[in-house]
Amino acid sequence: QVQLVESGGGLVKAGDSLGLSCVVTGRPSSEYAMGWFRQAPGKEREFVAGISRGGESTYYADSVKGRFTISRDNTKNTVYLQMNDLKPEDTAVYYCAADSYIMHSVCVLLDEYNYWGQGTQVTVSS
Repeated sequence: QVQLVESGGGLVKAGDSLGLSCVVTGRPSSEYAMGWFRQAPGKEREFVAGISRGGESTYYADSVKGRFTISRDNTKNTVYLQMNDLKPEDTAVYYCAADSYIMHSVCVLLDEYNYWGQGTQVTVSS
């Protein structure tokens, strides 16, 4: 049984940085393309960033490009999301997700991800 556990959320001020982690258990993380999504109150869950199985490819939503960095360490079965220059509009619950289907690229489609973490709250005050 694959499980994803996020950590690192919290309350920060605009302009601050925050790092999220997602640990994969049950199977090697190298078997999955990974993604970060977020959901703000009253809004749909949206793609934030994704990374291929080996980490060679990454992709970002326009809203976070240049501020967020996704990375992974398959020796630790962990995926990271480094968030810099945070803005109040980044406030959301952030979810880690794993995609077992895609082989060599990144998936931006929510429905393609078959495993999800429980989410971690990120709140950015102005």
